[in-house]
Amino acid sequence: MATTRSAHTVWEGNLLEGSGVVDFDSSGAIAAQPVTWASRSQDANGKTSPEELIAAAHSSCFSMALSHALSGAGTPPTKLVTSADVSFQPGEGITGIHLTVEGTVPGLDEEGFAAAAADAKANCPVSQALKAVPITLDAKLA
Repeated sequence: MATTRSAHTVWEGNLLEGSGVVDFDSSGAIAAQPVTWASRSQDANGKTSPEELIAAAHSSCFSMALSHALSGAGTPPTKLVTSADVSFQPGEGITGIHLTVEGTVPGLDEEGFAAAAADAKANCPVSQALKAVPITLDAKLA
């Protein structure tokens, strides 16, 4: 069964001086978050950005995909800690995403973990949606 998740943003003002609020409609699990151009292109100052939201989506999707693949191979992870760093350059856009994962996976060596992580990077749905952006990966066992 297909699912649809929704969010909306109310923006007021021009790009440089305006501001917005992102609401997470589907779950309500995340409180409304303020967003500004400055929080996107300079310091966050307590506000989010599209790139931070993409990083959250990518790190969680990748973790799910890797967990599923490892479990399917008979080596379920005890713990995966994934971070995603999304780089944004004003005037160019999103220029790259770097995933870093450290896993605790009993019965698996570094080579097997790196291969499973590379497969998850290539095939998680968010990676698939972001194919236009270079995605790099560092994977290691804890």
